[in-house]
Amino acid sequence: MTTDTTPAVDALVARSNRLGSDPRVTNFAGGNTSAKGTATDPVTGEDAELLWVKGSGGDLGTLKPQGLAVLRLDRMRALVDTYPGIDREDEMVAAFDYCLHGKGGAAPSIDTAMHGLVDADHVDHLHPDAGIAIATAADGEKLTAEIFGDEVVWVPWRRPGFQLGLDIAAIKAKNPQAIGCILGGHGITAWGDTSEECEQRSLAIIRRAEEFIAARTASLAERGEHPFGSVRPGYEALPDDERRAKAAALAPVIRGIASTDAPQVGHFTDAGVVLDFLSREKLAVLADLGTSCPDHFLRTKVKPLVVDLPADAPVDDVVARLHELHEPYRQDYAAYYERGAAAARERGEEPPAMRGADPLIVLVPGVGMFSFGRNKQTARVAGEFYVNAINVMRGAEAISAYTPIDESEKFRIEYWALEEAKLRRMPAPKPLATRVALVTGAASGIGKATALRLAAEGACVVIADLDADKAREAAAELGGPDIAVGVAADVTSAADVAAAVDEAALAFGGVDLVVNNAGLSISKPLLETTEKDWDLQHDVMARGSFLVAREAARAMIAQGMGGDIVYIASKNSLFAGPNNVAYSAAKADQAHQVRLLAAELGEHGIRVNGINPDGVVRGSGIFAGGWGAKRAAVYGVPEDELGQYYAQRTLLKREVLPDHVAAAVFALVGPDLPLTTGLHVPVDSGVAAAFLR
Repeated sequence: MTTDTTPAVDALVARSNRLGSDPRVTNFAGGNTSAKGTATDPVTGEDAELLWVKGSGGDLGTLKPQGLAVLRLDRMRALVDTYPGIDREDEMVAAFDYCLHGKGGAAPSIDTAMHGLVDADHVDHLHPDAGIAIATAADGEKLTAEIFGDEVVWVPWRRPGFQLGLDIAAIKAKNPQAIGCILGGHGITAWGDTSEECEQRSLAIIRRAEEFIAARTASLAERGEHPFGSVRPGYEALPDDERRAKAAALAPVIRGIASTDAPQVGHFTDAGVVLDFLSREKLAVLADLGTSCPDHFLRTKVKPLVVDLPADAPVDDVVARLHELHEPYRQDYAAYYERGAAAARERGEEPPAMRGADPLIVLVPGVGMFSFGRNKQTARVAGEFYVNAINVMRGAEAISAYTPIDESEKFRIEYWALEEAKLRRMPAPKPLATRVALVTGAASGIGKATALRLAAEGACVVIADLDADKAREAAAELGGPDIAVGVAADVTSAADVAAAVDEAALAFGGVDLVVNNAGLSISKPLLETTEKDWDLQHDVMARGSFLVAREAARAMIAQGMGGDIVYIASKNSLFAGPNNVAYSAAKADQAHQVRLLAAELGEHGIRVNGINPDGVVRGSGIFAGGWGAKRAAVYGVPEDELGQYYAQRTLLKREVLPDHVAAAVFALVGPDLPLTTGLHVPVDSGVAAAFLR
């Protein structure tokens, strides 16, 4: 069956993982590898010649046998006789389904023909920066001959598909001495009789290309020149702290711009390769030429938005310039779409609708690169791909002149019916997809349960907690940096709170959803309650919630995308219980903040709601920290029975757990209550004395 492993499959997967783990060799989800061999036909019991090839959308670095498409080689090669020609080559992808062997396995990709038709047992198709630099050089064909002689053959640009597979198969047959080829505007392909030989040849092509580019770059340096031109005075990278602070201030604004047509998650990078590119004379010209490799511009759009101000321009000036540049960018992209769509209609094709005109890459000199996508991983990968594009441009400019594929070809790939079909096959987004949440006190108890629930519903989460180690542990438990990050934050400190919101901006682009959960309690009668007791509880809950709401609202308003602020208040904000004056008064303060901020922030589309839990004992950091023992003493019950005691005094007689509070948070911030603000939701199993009146 297709999930069975064979020595050929094991070798292919191992080779793929090695190649895919090296960013010099290929980018995330880019390229594909294959092997041919025999396996037993489960119906006839006879040997069948098979092709194992990385399936559509898979990633070489993490490829497993289940990610391979498995085809009958005789049937796949028989498609040559039924191929209707280049004008209808897209039909061949559906034909691959009739060549599949066994059950399971991945869907065949557009590059399957290349792997099946080339007469070699093992084939690698990769997107190394050095290879693409040659492929996008103005005189790439001449350079290929200069670098490789007749061992590597130049293939002029052709869109991936069945015809490209035929072309490469013919070149392989015509050039028996060749170990591979450079695909104009695209990447490299290598082949071999064994898996080891194929891998060695792929790496040999890449290393020789790298060495050639390095030598030419060194020659330029000896003459005081650089592939990207001279550094522009005033456009150099800002000092680290200043750069990060400016990036955090700009990120929500840029995210709002990138989310005009559809909400996006952001990623920021200030890697040296990016900052150097942003400081150079050729930045504007090269950025406007756009990316070339299909994998690049499918994730980055054809070109970025570039801020044309020096590094030390004030934040307000950069913000104003970003808004000025946004509309022309949208108009330019819409014009690009209309030109491509008109050409498609002349060919008798109806292109998909425009997917949005906002930039996915925004470059700010002295600061860095902001990239965007439907989730954090997509945003991060878009940034990684633009770094690949920078490397490609630098390499091409070092040896020749960067000359990407024509705009018309870019459009045909970006709005390819096959790419559109791939997008339609993607699972529906979760309810909180693209939303960024900041939860305070989130390393334990209600906060952790809330963070877990928000992440499960698709949100990116910043876990803020006084204990930095526990915050990071909780973030790792949620899935790591593409889903959650942990930050240390004392909510009584305005600087700490601002830093936590900045971390949200740098990690995910901004913040959409805040849960004010951090809290503590000290149970004492009035006459034993000290000023320190009073101040501590008000500082953490009343002042802390105010500080978090203020900084989060600042970011939300800058984004212009609305948002949610949820206060975890308490039944005690309404109910007068004994020996609890400081805690209950602080919770009442929080409850009134909900009403005040709902009234003030509504004009910005920001909803503010509260939750009034009660008796959340199990998993609670507050109760475990001594509050439980004190409340148990007040009520005269053993501490380990306190949860059940609270439950028995309720109308529903059920114990309240952290997950119940988390469910209420999701109900308030999810898609079903978009017009609800200023509401307090009791999660107390029914306490009549705390009913809202």
